Amino acid sequence: MLGMALAALDGTIVSTAVPQIVGDLGGFTVFSWLFSGYLLAVTVTLPVYGKLSDTFGRKPVLITGIALFLVGSVLCALAWNMPALIAFRIVQGLGGGAIQGTVQTIAADLYPLKERPRIQARLSTVWAVSAVAGPVVGGLLAGYADWRWIFLINLPVGAVAMWLIAKHLHEPEREGAGGGSGGREGSAAPARSRIDWPGALAVFACGGLLLTALVQGGVVWPWLSAPSLALFAASAVLVVVVVVVERRAAEPIIPGWVWRRRTIAAVNIALGALGLLMVAPTVFLPTYAQSVLGLDPTAAGFVLSIMTLSWPVSAALSQHVYRRIGFRRTAMVGISLATLILLAFPLLPFPGEAWQPALIMLLLGAALGLFQLPLIVGVQSTVGWSERGTATASILFCRQLGQSVGAALFGAVANATLASRLAGAPEGIRGGLPGDLDSVSHALTDPASALPPAAADYLRRAVDTAVDHVYVGAAAAGALALLALLVLAPRRFPVLPDPTSPATPHRNHSTTPDPG
Repeated sequence: MLGMALAALDGTIVSTAVPQIVGDLGGFTVFSWLFSGYLLAVTVTLPVYGKLSDTFGRKPVLITGIALFLVGSVLCALAWNMPALIAFRIVQGLGGGAIQGTVQTIAADLYPLKERPRIQARLSTVWAVSAVAGPVVGGLLAGYADWRWIFLINLPVGAVAMWLIAKHLHEPEREGAGGGSGGREGSAAPARSRIDWPGALAVFACGGLLLTALVQGGVVWPWLSAPSLALFAASAVLVVVVVVVERRAAEPIIPGWVWRRRTIAAVNIALGALGLLMVAPTVFLPTYAQSVLGLDPTAAGFVLSIMTLSWPVSAALSQHVYRRIGFRRTAMVGISLATLILLAFPLLPFPGEAWQPALIMLLLGAALGLFQLPLIVGVQSTVGWSERGTATASILFCRQLGQSVGAALFGAVANATLASRLAGAPEGIRGGLPGDLDSVSHALTDPASALPPAAADYLRRAVDTAVDHVYVGAAAAGALALLALLVLAPRRFPVLPDPTSPATPHRNHSTTPDPG
């Protein structure tokens, strides 16, 4: 939980200190890469760390990841300009990828199926606490100390986490190399493990180019510009390279079985759609709360954080549902409810009250708790120890990739809606409207902009319409997830009997009802 806290607190703490960082280092035009660079590094390294944890064990991978994260934190605190800080944030992300995937895998290693929802719910509370505490801590450090302390505060937390892991996490020696052939643990003769470095490099390059294209497209350059087309074309070529390299590798980073097995393939698509869906509340709700409802940034953040309170509670209680009706049906109930809740957002009155979107977020968190956790626990329960790291990394990678695609897709939807509304503004107020899309939010939240009342009301309605369209798109992503589970996923997940970890070779929990 302490290790996960490093990754969970990171984004929320840094986001509150952006004004101070930009004021000190400059680089306003590229500061978004403080987050994009970190996300890119986390996403593209997830499959690599998943395979390494299956090959060499979870402990060395997790300790290495925390150490790399802390090195990146120190370097960030010493940054002398914005490009250097962005580069060091990428170093942090290289460690964050190991933390996020490996912690989830260890939770499944250490606890039998019956106890995993409780443990996963505890991990979810780390994200909930971070969503509330992160902005407060970041604001205090940036306002009363120095922004560099938001990185240095990671050092004591990470040091304690590393010490606890090194002392208390014991993994016995394991036979066989990393299960690359899709076999079960213990079935192979002892052999020297081989690392698929060409595959790792190909995955990293492919993911890096694709995410760069998605992050920069429509922001730094137009979607149909030469840079965008070149990046997408290079990404497509590298996808082919990854497939060829991985098919020839003895121990591939992304083995073919993560897509050949119906259960994992369906969950990959479903969680990819979840990443797509999550863009609506996490990216566009704060803008809605500030621009349409007129809330300050702190209150807008609270409206969003309501979701993180109901999510872990629902996740912890989901075991009582999936033990009766199974993983697949529980997830289908959760995503069906989430889709209906997302469709309710456009029905909110204009301008409305803050409690109305807050209630939507409370219900959405409860629905998604029923959706995500049963799928993660279900997939982890269908594979053995030697495949669990790869399977967990696969579904987390798809979720992160879906989030990147969603940011680009829904950003384009919102921009197109706003552009249409600005172009169709009545003649009487057109002269008082901002001339470009980037100025809309600033014009509504900055008192100095002094918009005429009619122009301000028109802009608020335009933003309200744009966010409504995004939520309809998010509901479509929910429908896609439901369709993936309905069509691709087997009616019952092929759950393996406990134990599935070499850490507890003689424990037998087979008396637990099979919730597959």
